[in-house]
Amino acid sequence: MAFGDDEERGEGIIQQDIQQPLIQAKRTTTDGGRNQNQNGENGSRRHPWMVYLSTFVAVCGSYEFGACAGYSSPTQSAITAELGLSTAQYALFGSILTVGAMIGAITSGPIADFIGRKGGSLALDIGRLAGGYGMGAFSYVVPVYIAEIAPVHLRGALTTLNQVMICAGVSVAFIIGIVLPWRALALTGLIPCVILLLGLFFIPESPRWLAKKGARKEFEAALQKLRGSDADINHEAAEIQNYIEELEQLPKASMFDLFQTRYLRSVTIAVGLMVFQQFGGINGICFYVSNIFEMAGFSPSVGTVIYALLQVVITTMGATLIDKAGRKPLLLVSAVGLVIGCILTAIAFYFKAHELSEKAAPILAITGILVYISAFSVGMGAVPWVVMSEIFPINVKGVAGSLATLVNWFGAWAISYTFNFLMEWSSSGTFIIYAVINAAAIIFVVMVVPETKGRSLEQIQADINA
Repeated sequence: MAFGDDEERGEGIIQQDIQQPLIQAKRTTTDGGRNQNQNGENGSRRHPWMVYLSTFVAVCGSYEFGACAGYSSPTQSAITAELGLSTAQYALFGSILTVGAMIGAITSGPIADFIGRKGGSLALDIGRLAGGYGMGAFSYVVPVYIAEIAPVHLRGALTTLNQVMICAGVSVAFIIGIVLPWRALALTGLIPCVILLLGLFFIPESPRWLAKKGARKEFEAALQKLRGSDADINHEAAEIQNYIEELEQLPKASMFDLFQTRYLRSVTIAVGLMVFQQFGGINGICFYVSNIFEMAGFSPSVGTVIYALLQVVITTMGATLIDKAGRKPLLLVSAVGLVIGCILTAIAFYFKAHELSEKAAPILAITGILVYISAFSVGMGAVPWVVMSEIFPINVKGVAGSLATLVNWFGAWAISYTFNFLMEWSSSGTFIIYAVINAAAIIFVVMVVPETKGRSLEQIQADINA
């Protein structure tokens, strides 16, 4: 991107304008570190119920996200048979969910900044497109809302619940989709929507968003409600308010401003993680896992149930580890596991195609897919969303989050749409391609991604964007 002469002449002034408040934010967080740690310890004993309730309501949207994503796998055979859809038509149906999600991603950030964080074949395609729009909005707003309301010592685990509930939605859709007709399965998605709509009347708005809007009384009331009526919120409120006031002195950022030097590292981290999360193959495997097992000669019903249960268990395990092990170690373990899972699955399809070992191929296929989903669930599934919710300053969080989420859903569309065509070209070759991409993710995480555990949002953003 080229910048004009006026911008070049003002670069020194702009850098000075942002560095000074960010340096001050560092001093504020450092000087108050002892108080913050004390608050964290008190918070861990207190376990504020409103934070948990608010998180539960928010992740109902994540569950709906998962239910929509998991819908296409168990219903593929029934829908194609009943409606007479070709491979290309079902590929459109499966992937159009992600087109709606891209639209949702583009609009979710600005909408969240404006109103707050709470806040036949053709018929099939229209319904899935609309569901995708909601998924795109949920994928940005839910982790950001949770990150902004959670205490430091709970932020990683609670934000990871976003991915836990996505996996739960996918898993339930996989399992009950085996016995429910495809129309009835679609109707079950109404349940989390009703809970979410009712729950929004009882949970507070994000205190950081209220502070950004200048609603001082509402900001303090929301923070007090989240931390508990007997909690001392003075230090946390002052830290948030000071940081917001300093950032508000900067010009409002547009999409093009994200590529300026001061935001470039955050954008690179967030967009890079989203690219590797999606182009590593997850949505192709998730959307069509039943067919993968069937093609490999393994029972699709048994394989799907094992897959569904395993991803929930491993994702929950990741949620308990993220604030202890850290974000970066989980990403590295995850990426290594994804490479191994892809290679095992590629070998299975190679054996099947060349009739080298009919007994070994199904075993290798189920092993490879289960290793893959376990590895994805422990790190690459949840951690990119956690990191994305942590690294952007609040003055650019809406537009930056929209960009990262849009990239994520574009990758989801590309993978879900091309997966069946790639499998027809070469099933083993498809998984080799995914293995190479996941290997590149290891290098990216080692060289670019920072560790963010145990630090306030203001500390993280001051360090990354200084």
